[in-house]
Amino acid sequence: MAEVIANGQASAQGNAPQLVLQKIYVKDVSFEVPGAPQIFQEFSGESDQAAPQVQLNLGHKAMDLGNDLYEVVLSVTLTCTLGERTAYLAEVEQAGLFSISGFAEGDRSGVIGSYCPNLLFPYARQVISSMVLEGGFPPFLLQPINFDALYAEQQRRMSGGGDAPVTLNS
Repeated sequence: MAEVIANGQASAQGNAPQLVLQKIYVKDVSFEVPGAPQIFQEFSGESDQAAPQVQLNLGHKAMDLGNDLYEVVLSVTLTCTLGERTAYLAEVEQAGLFSISGFAEGDRSGVIGSYCPNLLFPYARQVISSMVLEGGFPPFLLQPINFDALYAEQQRRMSGGGDAPVTLNS
């Protein structure tokens, strides 16, 4: 099992697998309300429009920065629509710098594809929640995501030749 080291603490265990979280930060953020201010009247229930529909798109990418340092970026896009109109669009790229050493290639890929996004998600969820609320809309809380299952599905698709983006609807 890998040793997870927090706050840059060093380990004297030689080549044992190590994962050190060095920094978490927002790399990019965007919030749009294309139909403001009229959309607020529709959203508040003053019209006969359909209930709001929310679509969640997730993605992640990793960049090897050398010396066992990786930047992992979790992209979260939340689109809320009323009928055919976009009520709001919230996007965040939540990033982290991770020192990852001593793992076999497959295990390192799993850490980058599952563990790191899982660690970044609560931060991205908080940014999205704040943007939606401060944008004038009712609070929205993203439900937890099983990044282990998403990673396994991505691996299955890649081995089968398909590589479709992950889309979740709520």
